[in-house]
Amino acid sequence: MAFTSGGREARRFFIGFEAPLRGKTQEDRSLLELLDPVAEAAGYELVRLRLMSGTRSRRLQIMAEGPDGDMTVEDCARLSRAISDVLDAADPIDGDYLLEVSSPGIDRPLTRLKDYVTYEGLEARIELDRLAEGRKRFKGELAGIDEQNVALNIEGEEDTVLIPYAWITEAKLIFNDKLMQRGAAQREARIQSEQSAEADQDISKE
Repeated sequence: MAFTSGGREARRFFIGFEAPLRGKTQEDRSLLELLDPVAEAAGYELVRLRLMSGTRSRRLQIMAEGPDGDMTVEDCARLSRAISDVLDAADPIDGDYLLEVSSPGIDRPLTRLKDYVTYEGLEARIELDRLAEGRKRFKGELAGIDEQNVALNIEGEEDTVLIPYAWITEAKLIFNDKLMQRGAAQREARIQSEQSAEADQDISKE
């Protein structure tokens, strides 16, 4: 299958498979299996989960988002309560731990294949678990996906690079003006939507 982006030819490494970016360890992945349905039932998606060691107790760090990619403080609190109830009942973590639920942030990690489609056109840094053309780190503009490969346009190179998703160990958006503008536009759209909903409620009460 040929792949082109903006008139570029694609330089392919190979077709990969799912990478464990949402959870690094087997314990992380087991917790994701337990908590994914909880988040889904509450109307959210888990973007990343890390159970991390600490000096006194461990921390369970969870990044999540709603269907529109947004995650307010109220959303974090709601999801935290739902997750806490399940963790208290299942008791899958030995010892004490602190649960932290947050949004992915504007310069978010890219942990799912669909993220590379959602944020197409924005710049990202990608790190691999092996050398590809002599390097492990890539920086460029996201150009969507081709099957199980992430497409990346790198400045100064003619070809679109296709990176196997299975090779990626870390990936995140680069904080720049374009990303800030996108975030501002999304916030404005959300505010307008909320104001419209409030106006509709006021009209219905009359």
